[in-house]
Amino acid sequence: MISNAKILITGATGLLARPVAEILARENEVWCLARFSDPAVRASLSAAGITTHVWDMAGPDLGNLPDDFTHVLSSAVHREVDDCDKAIEVNCTAAGRLMTHCRNAQAYLHVSNSSIYQRAAPDHAHRETDPLDGAGGYRPAYTVSKLATEGAVRAFANVLGLPTTIARMNVAYGPTGWGGVPIQDLAIMLRGESVKVPEDYDNWCMPIHTADIARQVPLLWEVASTPATVVNWGGDDMVTHREMMEHVSAITGVPITFAPGPSPRETYGFDNTRRIELVGRCEISWRDGVRDTVAHFHPELIAPHTRTNSLAAEPVSRSDQRR
Repeated sequence: MISNAKILITGATGLLARPVAEILARENEVWCLARFSDPAVRASLSAAGITTHVWDMAGPDLGNLPDDFTHVLSSAVHREVDDCDKAIEVNCTAAGRLMTHCRNAQAYLHVSNSSIYQRAAPDHAHRETDPLDGAGGYRPAYTVSKLATEGAVRAFANVLGLPTTIARMNVAYGPTGWGGVPIQDLAIMLRGESVKVPEDYDNWCMPIHTADIARQVPLLWEVASTPATVVNWGGDDMVTHREMMEHVSAITGVPITFAPGPSPRETYGFDNTRRIELVGRCEISWRDGVRDTVAHFHPELIAPHTRTNSLAAEPVSRSDQRR
C-alpha cells in the first residue's frame, strides 16, 4: 500500500480517477486538477480530504500549483469531437506542461486508450507491440489526439528523465461518475430503444471495474521507467458488447434488442500477458462487477440478495498483489 506520498491526479471528476483519488486520500496527501464545472463534485472531493485546484487544460499554465508531488496520475483529456488539430494541440501541450512541472516526481502514470490500435479481426487480442494507427472511426479527434499525446508523453519522459508508465485503458466501468458502458446502454434499454451494434462484427472489450483500477494504480507507478513502460490496462476477461449487455438484461429483467448502426464507441480485445506480469490479475470478475454497478445506479432493478457487497478496493504494493 502506498502511504505518505504527495499525489497529483488530473481528471478526478470522472469515472476512472475519482475512486483512485478518494481511496489514496486515506493514507496520502492528494491534489486533484480539473475544471470542476460541477461544484458538488468538488465539494465531495474536498470532504474526502482532497485538495482541489482549478485547471483548464487549454489554459496557458498551471497557476500556483506546487511542484513537489511524488506521484502523478494523468487521466484528463480535452475532447474536441470534430477538430483533430485543436485536440492534438491542447492535449499534447497540456501533457508536456504537466510533466515538466512535475519533473521531479518518482513516477508518472499517463492514461492512454485502446482505440489507438489498428483494428484487426474483431476477436483479436491486441498486444502492446501491435500496429497503431489512430483511425478509430467513432470519435476521430479523440483517437488521433490520444495517439499524439502518447507520443508526447514518451518524449517528455525521456527528455526529463521522468519514470513513466503509459497504460492503455480498455473499458472502465463502476459505481462512480456516469458508470460506464453498462449504465449508458441500460438507459437506452429502459427507454425501450435498441442498443446499436456494428452490422458486420461485434465489439470485443476487456471490462475493468473501478475498484481494480484503484488497486492497480500504485502498482503501475512501481513499474514506471524511462523509456516509458507501455502496458494494456483492462480486465481479465475478453467479452463482446452483446454479451455484456445481455448479462445486464438477465440480472435486471429489462428486455434488450440490438439494431445495426453506428456504435457509440469502438472497443478492442487485449492480450493481458504484460499487465499480469507487471501488476498481477484483477480481483473482480466482470459479471460481479457489472451487477455491482447496476445495483448502485438502479437499486430498484437488482434484488438485494443478488448484490455484490465486497468490492471495496484498497491500494496494494506489487509484492502484495495476488497473481
